[in-house]
Amino acid sequence: MPPVKPEKYTAVLTIAGSDGSGGAGIQADLKTFAALGCYGLSIVTGITAQNTRGVRRSSALSPELVTEQFKALAEDIEIHAVKIGMLSSPATVQAVAAALRSYPPVPVILDTVLKSSDGMELVPTEAKALIIQKLFPLATLITPNLPEAAELAGLESIPASKNDMEKTARILRAERANAVLIKGGHMPGALCDDYLLSEERGEWFSSSRIPTKNTHGTGCTLSSAIAACMAKGLDLHEAVGKGRLFTVEALKAGSLFLLGEGTGPLHHFYRWW
Repeated sequence: MPPVKPEKYTAVLTIAGSDGSGGAGIQADLKTFAALGCYGLSIVTGITAQNTRGVRRSSALSPELVTEQFKALAEDIEIHAVKIGMLSSPATVQAVAAALRSYPPVPVILDTVLKSSDGMELVPTEAKALIIQKLFPLATLITPNLPEAAELAGLESIPASKNDMEKTARILRAERANAVLIKGGHMPGALCDDYLLSEERGEWFSSSRIPTKNTHGTGCTLSSAIAACMAKGLDLHEAVGKGRLFTVEALKAGSLFLLGEGTGPLHHFYRWW
């Protein structure tokens, strides 16, 4: 018999911070990639000391080390998509932008993490302008929540309606974002509505709000799920739809578990246990 030709992994890279509690950051990204049939690669940009009750401290790794991590992976492994999370300094933003420009184009999902869920600033003000200038044009999609969208768009108040969300998405597209997914989870109501605006069209995605306190890492999970789906060949709108479905199901499953005393994580492996 002829030798069996080995299959190739679909490899997805996360460039983000570490969350030792496992609910968000690189840990959530890697779980999501694995759950969706992809091989996860990681570049650590920063270390946090946190648990389910909040972030106590955050420390950035040097941009030189971020660059070396990328070079080591890129020269050896074919990367099919990239997810970007917490970028802790202006120099790190510059390093990540330079790394992406040095690599053949692949889908890039930029989760614009600015604060932790308990309100701690994770990105200095000077880095936010660089994210818009350097990374928006390189990203296939940016995925801000409502407070992040308002801050990045220079608004004085958070979007309070679906019409506001559409207007904010247009402002961010004018800032050279190729596509924008504004997540409406902070808006009250029985439904959670997200708005995707791309060059092709605008599209609303809605799902019932899940009664759970275990929401830590929801944004990380969604952006990673979209990256995994695009790495497997889905187009942007299909990837957002399937990524949201995975995230919703992980939220539902996570609502049945308890971890720590604060905001618990999603259950990324709900399909297996």
